[in-house]
Amino acid sequence: MTDTKAPTRTRVGPLLRRATEAEAAMWRSLYVWARRRPLPLGPGDEPFGYRGVVTPILGIFIGLSVVEIPIFDVVVTHVVPWRPARWIVLGLGIWGLLWMIGLFASMTIHPHVVGDRGLRVRLSSGIDIWIPWTDVEALRKRYRSLPSSRSVQVEQEGDRRVVSISVGSQTSVDVLLRRPLTFDLAQTGTLPINELRLYADDPDGLLRSARGAPAGTTVSR
Repeated sequence: MTDTKAPTRTRVGPLLRRATEAEAAMWRSLYVWARRRPLPLGPGDEPFGYRGVVTPILGIFIGLSVVEIPIFDVVVTHVVPWRPARWIVLGLGIWGLLWMIGLFASMTIHPHVVGDRGLRVRLSSGIDIWIPWTDVEALRKRYRSLPSSRSVQVEQEGDRRVVSISVGSQTSVDVLLRRPLTFDLAQTGTLPINELRLYADDPDGLLRSARGAPAGTTVSR
């Protein structure tokens, strides 16, 4: 007899694991950010943030949550006769507020990094890609608006595969690779990538810092 629940368990297990890891990373980022320690950078490394495009949106949601928590607390206290309901709603409200602050913190303490040996592309605590300059053919500034809000998007352009790591459905820097590379991303699996696109608040500064790349690497604005 075929076990029809096996495929469901196969799908649910990795989802629960990723959700647990994301939750732990959020609290860890919140703790690190609250301590306000300097970013761990090596000699010659320069950080480049990418949260500018989403900071106003996060700020609005955080502000609304701060206002909503006491309002919902008053409403539930006077309307719902079951006393534990107040603490459940209050706990969920505070958790949601801290989660949004934790997302902001995670984006702050995990910037892109341009170094002497290569480019480190990041997105919160979930994406961390290292690209040596020897594998970079060109860096180009180009703002793009993507049709989807997904953080990682894969496109096929002829025989070239392009991965966009977007923030607010935008990218601003194209990284053309000398040879197809495989990145550790759930969305791409083991498929080789020809080009990586990322978002940086200061693409001009990122390209200027990348002038330490090997001769033959094209850097254009």
